Amino acid sequence: MSSTHALHVPHSIIPDLSVVIPAYNEELRLAPTLERIHRFLAAGPLTWEIVVVDDGSKDGTVALAERMTASIPHLRVVVQPRNRGKGAAVRAGMLAARGRVRVMCDADCSMPPEEMPKLLARIATGEVEIAIGSRYCEGAAVAKKQPIYRRLWSRLCNRVIQRTLVPGVLDTQCGFKAFTAEAAIDLFRRAKIDGWAFDLEILALARRRAWGIAEVAVSWQDDERSRVNPLKDMWKVIKEAVTIRRNLRRGAYGELAAARS
Repeated sequence: MSSTHALHVPHSIIPDLSVVIPAYNEELRLAPTLERIHRFLAAGPLTWEIVVVDDGSKDGTVALAERMTASIPHLRVVVQPRNRGKGAAVRAGMLAARGRVRVMCDADCSMPPEEMPKLLARIATGEVEIAIGSRYCEGAAVAKKQPIYRRLWSRLCNRVIQRTLVPGVLDTQCGFKAFTAEAAIDLFRRAKIDGWAFDLEILALARRRAWGIAEVAVSWQDDERSRVNPLKDMWKVIKEAVTIRRNLRRGAYGELAAARS
């Protein structure tokens, strides 16, 4: 069970936007990210909340986030008692969020919040229910490139994944995705993958559930402090991708007909 602390938005109020940030041992990177996102949201016209989900951190992440609720209104902290993985943290945050649109972004702020309107605009037209940031679409910009080994890892994972689970999506792993509340609840309540491949599961499920997906070119900057281990994590993603394919074949996610329940 997860617990929620520092609740500032009354339950009766439904904000326009929820920003969900998974965090594991992010004591050093989280504060600047929260401050930057807060400045951006506070200057805009939308009502909003920020939901930080701590994934069983062993450092001072929870204490830091809870202290920041004093200076950042509408900031909530959801605490998971043990480390389960990024997928589990995002899932908890998406289901705890209350916004009409729910955006996931990483604690390192490699995707500037100023890019958020690009995702929201695609959903606002009603053409799709899901908008995902892409570093590989035409028009994308990378302000600071990843090391070559990480670029190769990302490309290889995407190549394998495109052919198996979500063909046609150029960048499945970008940690910047927006969902309508209806799509988020439908998909994340069914999701099972706790690790890195949770994006693949959500997108594959979205295809099966007939939710519209738009891939949006964004500006992105690598954080050199990333904890991705290319060799170890690549095999984790591939293993989880195999599990997702098996789950889909077996109908493990419930009714997958185009008519959503």
